[in-house]
Amino acid sequence: MNIIECKRLTKVYGGAKALNNLSFEIKENKITGLIGRNGAGKTTLLKIIAGYFRETSGEVKVFSEKPFNNLLVSANVIYINDQMNFPTALSLKEILNISSTFYENWNHELADRLFDYFSFQHNQQYNNLSKGMKSTFNTIVGLSARCALTMFDEPTTGMDAAVRKDFYRALLKDYIDFPRTILLSSHHLNEIEDLLEDVLLIKDGKELLHIEMEDLKAYAIGVQGLTTAVEEWVKNRELLHSKNIGLDRMYAVVKHHDAESYTERAKAPGLEITPVSSSDLCVYLTSNTKGGIDDVFIKD
Repeated sequence: MNIIECKRLTKVYGGAKALNNLSFEIKENKITGLIGRNGAGKTTLLKIIAGYFRETSGEVKVFSEKPFNNLLVSANVIYINDQMNFPTALSLKEILNISSTFYENWNHELADRLFDYFSFQHNQQYNNLSKGMKSTFNTIVGLSARCALTMFDEPTTGMDAAVRKDFYRALLKDYIDFPRTILLSSHHLNEIEDLLEDVLLIKDGKELLHIEMEDLKAYAIGVQGLTTAVEEWVKNRELLHSKNIGLDRMYAVVKHHDAESYTERAKAPGLEITPVSSSDLCVYLTSNTKGGIDDVFIKD
């Protein structure tokens, strides 16, 4: 069953397209990573799915219904980001107690355990928390709500490395206990790739890839060696990225079409062929140039 369906989805702000003819489907009970650079359209997409914004054109359906101003969608979706607001008159504990009345599957025991684990105090006020602690509290609400569609938009903003690891661990364990559809937008793909079942990679509001995580890991290979040898080797291959290393050496990344590429070292003496990390690959695919920042220093 498809939880989310987008067809030619477009959102325009002041003449600029935040989303541009975007089409994809998300099936139920999967953890999907929404990956892209700042300004790629991730937040706009999530807010349209949550029913906060109306699309300019195209079609979006959540639980087979249009999400904008839809009570069914609102009752079964939670959207967590670093711009959340909670009533200033309530303490953190009171916010959790009242939240339980909004979400049918709210797990109060989980909320209490996470609240204590992360050392929150009952009488603390949300507005007095640090940025990292606000993000941590937001994730407690997001996990405890156990909504059929749970969306985390850069949820670890301000968290230190240890707390990020704890959040990812908590997300995975609770997902196993209570499967639901989770969309996780993050700049830290290297930290979350073991959580993800598939990845939706977007650039300039368009889909670049919607692929299973295991396929993404095998999507490309890297080759390094003398510049002339590398340039010869990458001919007739789909070049994704290249950069010079020193005066006469080069590193290149090409799309990996089949297993044969890993045996090419026997045919290309002096070249080193290596896998490419998923995180690096997404950076290369979303770059505006093949050489990245190195292109700035190329003199005409």
